[in-house]
Amino acid sequence: MVKISILYPNKQGSRFDFHYYTETHMPRSIELLGAHPGFKGVSVERGVGGAAPGAKPAYIAMCHFHFNSADEFLEAFIPNAPELQGDMPNYTDIEPVIQINEVLILK
Repeated sequence: MVKISILYPNKQGSRFDFHYYTETHMPRSIELLGAHPGFKGVSVERGVGGAAPGAKPAYIAMCHFHFNSADEFLEAFIPNAPELQGDMPNYTDIEPVIQINEVLILK
C-alpha cells in the first residue's frame, strides 16, 4: 500500500480556507478518487503546532490518500486532475508539497 501525502507548508501571509477545503473540495476529491477500486481511504489534518511548545506547525494542512499502489493512485487522479487542481485557488494560494510513501506499518 502507498500513502500519497499532499502537504501545505505554513507560510506567513498565505491563505487556506479550511471550511471550503473540508466541506467542498475534499468531498469532491473523495467522490472522484474513491470510485477507483485501488482507493483505501483518506485523512485530512490541520497543523496545530511544531515540535517545541508554542512553535508554529511546519504544515498548515495535510491530506493523505491511501491506495494499493502509486499506479492506481495515478489512474484515479490523472483523469480528475484538471477539476481538482483547478479548484485549488478556491481554498488556498499555497503550492503543496506532494510525496508518495510506501506504507510499511499500518495498524
